[in-house]
Amino acid sequence: MGMLWSIWRARKLLLVILIPLLLLPLPVLYPDSPEAQCAYVLIVTAVYWVSEAVPLGAAAMVPAFLFPLFGVLKASEVASEYFKDTTLLLIGVICLAASIEKWNLHKRIALRMVMLAGAKPGMLVLGFMCCTVFLSMWLSNTSTTAMVMPIAEAVLQQLINTSLESDVELTVITDTDSIEDAYTTSGSPKYDENEKKKLEMIYLKENAAKRNQCDQNMLPGPERQNQIKHSNEYSSKYKTKHDHMICKCLSLSITYAATIGGLMTITGTSTNLIFAEQFNNRYPDSRSINFGTWFVFSFPIAIIMLVLTWIWMHWLFLGCNFKETCSLSKKRKTKREEMSERRIQEEYEKLGPFSYPEMVTGIFFVLMTLLWFTREPGFVPGWTSLFERKGYRTDATVSIFLGFLLFLIPAKKPSFPCFGKISNDEESAKDSKNLNISKDPNPLAPLINWKDFQKHMPWEIVILVGGGYALAAGCKVSGLSDWIGRQMEPMSSLPPWAVTLIACLLVSVVTEFASNPATITVFLPILSTLSETLMINPLYTLIPATMCVSFAVMLPVGNPPNAIVFSYGHCQIQDMVKAGFGVNVIGVAAVMLAITTWGFPLFQLEQFPNWVSSSNITGGL
Repeated sequence: MGMLWSIWRARKLLLVILIPLLLLPLPVLYPDSPEAQCAYVLIVTAVYWVSEAVPLGAAAMVPAFLFPLFGVLKASEVASEYFKDTTLLLIGVICLAASIEKWNLHKRIALRMVMLAGAKPGMLVLGFMCCTVFLSMWLSNTSTTAMVMPIAEAVLQQLINTSLESDVELTVITDTDSIEDAYTTSGSPKYDENEKKKLEMIYLKENAAKRNQCDQNMLPGPERQNQIKHSNEYSSKYKTKHDHMICKCLSLSITYAATIGGLMTITGTSTNLIFAEQFNNRYPDSRSINFGTWFVFSFPIAIIMLVLTWIWMHWLFLGCNFKETCSLSKKRKTKREEMSERRIQEEYEKLGPFSYPEMVTGIFFVLMTLLWFTREPGFVPGWTSLFERKGYRTDATVSIFLGFLLFLIPAKKPSFPCFGKISNDEESAKDSKNLNISKDPNPLAPLINWKDFQKHMPWEIVILVGGGYALAAGCKVSGLSDWIGRQMEPMSSLPPWAVTLIACLLVSVVTEFASNPATITVFLPILSTLSETLMINPLYTLIPATMCVSFAVMLPVGNPPNAIVFSYGHCQIQDMVKAGFGVNVIGVAAVMLAITTWGFPLFQLEQFPNWVSSSNITGGL
């Protein structure tokens, strides 16, 4: 293993050294061509991103020193690209996410939604998917998956541990009667309840073993050996194959639901943020993309994907018996389903009563969402119309303002008359225990501190996004985008929907092997130039491609949520490929349906927009 790791490290080192050397003739042979010099920087950075020979954030720094060296952009111009309005938007959202996770508001929401769904396998999967989708709208997909999976694992272990009792539930009843008769006929005193339960379990295990042995003896030799091997496989970790299928279905459904939820908001994934900032930077006169328009467009897509993905996963792993696995009737619940519901209830009760920090965080969560929606809704004047100067306030203004307040508001409930007073020291200690408040002598300790923020802030994504902006600026100044657009003129004979479909399929394949942020950063300038060259509304290709970049669901290396789910050991790579392929098809179909139906009136896709200036058409990105 050590030798293999050394070979892998050596391969990455060779990539770091050889890639720039092999491509160096490009700027050397064309020293007076800014297009060639910019292409060299773009290709080197893209290869580093795709191969991950160096960390993504480190690769994003390549334009910062190569553009000034080649004379494409000044150092000050490159530096200004690495910190944009989107960075402030992300900082504010991370502050809220840190407060949500610190005070376990996300866990309370998840457990409550699962309690409403019940413990029937089909409804359990749907309940976990719904709560994951909702949380992933506001938290990162990775954080959401990392939070939901331990809860799901606890429920799955409860299902597995009670599998034996549920499989022979009727035998328990009949055998109990026989045990009671044996005691009464022998004239023995009344037996102990614990002894009775021990006898029941011994009987159940012996009876199950006898039935399995009889079934195996009835099979031919080779089939009997395969059956014994198959039984040993499940007996080690799972009681039955059905339990294994439930574990696979629930685990994979959580990572797919995290991907679906991330589509619904601009802040849901880093790819959405990259698209929003690059689009607004390239087309500053456009007012098409904001939190409200994105949500209106993506919400139906998420609902369609959620329902169809649930049906697909249910059919693939649990079969077509939806009536049995999705019934809400209490009469049809098995013993293990009741125990699972009890386990979820116990986990919820451990959180204690709804705390003051949870209440404040929840209020900020709702307030941020409302202010985003009502800033510039489009159909009515937004709250920005109350200010005299227009165009100064963005979604980042709301985000960073509310995030800043979280550093000021105390985590402990104030003892003002309007808030009520804590009755005694015992109740105060109880509240502190429920709230996980550290014994800080400072009574004004805020809801979050800088360490909480630092723990959640993805600085690598910030630098990665900045590197994408720097590449976009370099392509625009050098004229490389215009050259790429001219090479794509043969595609002008295709209808717009065909161009969009090709782009969606292309990025869906590439993103399975490259990181999502790197894929969207590379493809956005190309697709923008292509749209302008073909006289297609850029939103027609950019929005579907941005969403399809998130569909890296077929391999564990596709994205961090996949790796988290795979690490629990319930599913194998072939399970992820088979299930992920169906989710990919569902996602591309839903996105294409949306962009060709309600996307047209929402973004005025039927005409080439005026906000695509002539400088962008002739001068490239």
